[in-house]
Amino acid sequence: MADSTVTITGTLTRDPELRFTTGGRGIASFGVAVNRRYQQNNEWVEQTSFFNVTAWGTLGENASASLTKGTRVIVTGRLEQRSYETAQGEKRSVVEIVADEIGPSLRWATAQVEKTSRSDSSGGQGGYSGGNAGGSQPSGNRPPDPVYGDEEPF
Repeated sequence: MADSTVTITGTLTRDPELRFTTGGRGIASFGVAVNRRYQQNNEWVEQTSFFNVTAWGTLGENASASLTKGTRVIVTGRLEQRSYETAQGEKRSVVEIVADEIGPSLRWATAQVEKTSRSDSSGGQGGYSGGNAGGSQPSGNRPPDPVYGDEEPF
């Protein structure tokens, strides 16, 4: 199966909205505006595309804790289409980016990286710890990351 991998660099159009599934898994949603500037007939033309981004688990929790509207970010993920029905009964379809990685753009800004723990102090399904975790071990109560398993990120 071929993945539709995409990387975009743009500006957050709204603060990430963090919600949790009934199972306690975090999911953050936010928008990214990508500007394109090019020359056509000796005139500069600006075009803006808007993308909805979804980030699951600790990636979404960390994005929600770290990013705000106006932050310039780099998002790598896959395109995913989903269908839904409006309150008026109309069927709609939308293509979103499901993020695999999110980071601040360092072209015009600096950032300070702070490692987070892989689970919260209560041993539950993780939350943003906000602190430097040093050499933390994955929680026995938490399933392995779907992409990296029990591999430590640093």
